[in-house]
Amino acid sequence: MSDFKKVRKNSGFLYSAKSIFSRVLSNKRRRFVFSVLLLSLGILTAEEILGKFGLYIVFALSVFTVLFLYLSLKEDLKGNFTPQTFILPFFYSLSVGLFYLLVPARLITRIGVTSLYALGLYSLFLSENIFTVSSIRTIALLSGARTVSLTLSLLSFFFLSNVVFSFHMNVFITLLLIFLYSFPMVLQSVWVYTLEKNPLAQFFWVLSLSICLEEVAIFLWFRAGSPTVLALFLTAIFYVFIGMSQAWFEKRLFRSIIFEYFWITVVAFIFLIFFAS
Repeated sequence: MSDFKKVRKNSGFLYSAKSIFSRVLSNKRRRFVFSVLLLSLGILTAEEILGKFGLYIVFALSVFTVLFLYLSLKEDLKGNFTPQTFILPFFYSLSVGLFYLLVPARLITRIGVTSLYALGLYSLFLSENIFTVSSIRTIALLSGARTVSLTLSLLSFFFLSNVVFSFHMNVFITLLLIFLYSFPMVLQSVWVYTLEKNPLAQFFWVLSLSICLEEVAIFLWFRAGSPTVLALFLTAIFYVFIGMSQAWFEKRLFRSIIFEYFWITVVAFIFLIFFAS
């Protein structure tokens, strides 16, 4: 009889836990918060606990970022699936995770990076939700989501470029790694303004911009300088390419905007000359 009461008590506890878990995940924003908390905890413990296996954990967390986002948006993605939705979340987690491994092993620094990651990831999840809904109907928050997407794209591109230049590998491997994240990130940045479901619709446009970034990367590889300075310059060129492309798609690529991006390029080049030996 006592064993029966224990089983009944345990089943009641499991039912209560399942009920609480279902309530937490019943709302889309709650699913976002739950996913961000789990992924942030994984980023925080990747290096502190797992040591040399932290690199593999970072890649696993990037995959889980895509999985959690898909599960959160599963209902909205029915009949409206676009692979571009998952590009930036994957590379954002990957870039922060890899850059996190380069951060000095200080608790306050790692907490700061983790907090930045959590805030950015939650904003990114909300933005991807807006893009998914906007592909069906126009909503007022689209402009804000594009701004968030561009900001996190620049941050992710800078972190990844910093990591790649820190490896000091030969030119061919460096160019390959830069292309592997430049092409999909350019594709995603173009997609947020076109919301085109077919990922090959702007293939040649995206490929041309990626090749231009590769040419800039070759120039940077032959320059002696700190990885941070080289990554900042390449990120500035990425911003110029993406900004002009987005202005083109919005049909507002006027002379004043061209000169604005021209001067951004000039300032970035001067910065490179003074801070790279």
